[in-house]
Amino acid sequence: MGNKLQGKVALITGSGRGIGRELALMLAKDGAHIVVNDLDVAPANQTVADIIGMGGKAVACTGSVTDDDFADRFINTALDTFGGLDIIVNNAGYTWDNVIQKMGDDQWQAILDCHLTAPFRILRAAQPHIKRLFLEDKEKGITNFRKVVNISSTSGMNGNAGQINYATAKAGVVGMAKTMAKEWGRYNVNVNAVGFGLIKTRLTDADAEKAESTIDIQGNTIKVGVNSAVFESAKTMIPLGRPGTPEEAAGAIYMFCIPESNYVTGQILMCHGGGFGL
Repeated sequence: MGNKLQGKVALITGSGRGIGRELALMLAKDGAHIVVNDLDVAPANQTVADIIGMGGKAVACTGSVTDDDFADRFINTALDTFGGLDIIVNNAGYTWDNVIQKMGDDQWQAILDCHLTAPFRILRAAQPHIKRLFLEDKEKGITNFRKVVNISSTSGMNGNAGQINYATAKAGVVGMAKTMAKEWGRYNVNVNAVGFGLIKTRLTDADAEKAESTIDIQGNTIKVGVNSAVFESAKTMIPLGRPGTPEEAAGAIYMFCIPESNYVTGQILMCHGGGFGL
């Protein structure tokens, strides 16, 4: 266990699996206490157990980030359990693709609710506590930088056919990060975004696509997996010649969570293996 983030309290949505889980483990190894969220109980509890097993501290706050009461429940879990609020990573998400003429209002709204409205609500719920903690630190003569990282995508930066809902939401979280960097700079909060290209997770795995795997999101059955041809094209379209791993993706977020980024705010870091045209 390291000590770079010793005693910091980190809240990560969608951290029962994939990139979020890898980030939770990474921050815990550096001494942070983790609030783990996942839509499903089992993976959230597994991440908590793994962190505790390596000597860290973690607690689960399960459920959908789109629930009306989630933001307050998420923030209060951190405060009630660990007494602080230092790092917020808005990572939870999924894709539900279609071309515009075939996309219903429900499909459009579901993705915006998850990727854009949920982070907005979480940051809104956090604001009074961020301000209070800043003022308490100031009174004690302490300078403490807090961190917010929103997760975007190459789709949000460049657009992507069949993803008007997802691309719009992911563009929105960039605007959110840049705005909150200006609003919260006075509280010593760094607000940034990381945009991912093709990262191999259960939602993009070509093997899942072959098996016609699906996930259930609040009653909606959604097909997951990227066509195997996309993974093959990565060898020529991405300069590094392959999709990224969850660990590599988590590493990009990690850089915005540590003290070395204390003078970096309002920025977007693209983690896509150099695939600038993606």
